[in-house]
Amino acid sequence: MTDAPDLPYEQARDELIAVVQKLETGGSTLEESLALWERGEELAALCQRWLDGARARLAAASGETQPAGDSDAM
Repeated sequence: MTDAPDLPYEQARDELIAVVQKLETGGSTLEESLALWERGEELAALCQRWLDGARARLAAASGETQPAGDSDAM
């Protein structure tokens, strides 16, 4: 991803929390639940891109290099 995501991290995180709560509460149809799940996956991926970008910026600012795919190191 080369450009900034459409949603700010905080907004995407808050929406993801709401989606999870709605899924946990139940009461939705199967179709609604599937749509919520898909939206949750999109939001989780967006949040991860934000976090990966922040991690890369911190590493660059501190002069560190991180091996590709090493998302646990920080």
